[in-house]
Amino acid sequence: MYQYTPREVCSKNIVFSIEDGLVKNVGFYGGCNGNLQGISRLIEGMPVDEAIEKLRGISCGGRTTSCPDQLALALELAIEQQAG
Repeated sequence: MYQYTPREVCSKNIVFSIEDGLVKNVGFYGGCNGNLQGISRLIEGMPVDEAIEKLRGISCGGRTTSCPDQLALALELAIEQQAG
């Protein structure tokens, strides 16, 4: 299980797993509950690279980032950690 503290967004914490290259068990704490539950369910079981591609670069409310963008960043960091 990975844990990431996002920056410049409403959510306070993101947790997730990566199993066999697939995104699993995504959970956001804080933020827009309904939207973040939807994102979590939509990417459940998705290949990590595909999830990053879909979520990277999304902005929110005039910010240069968003909760989905922060999840993409967290996934990228997790892949780097797995690679060693």
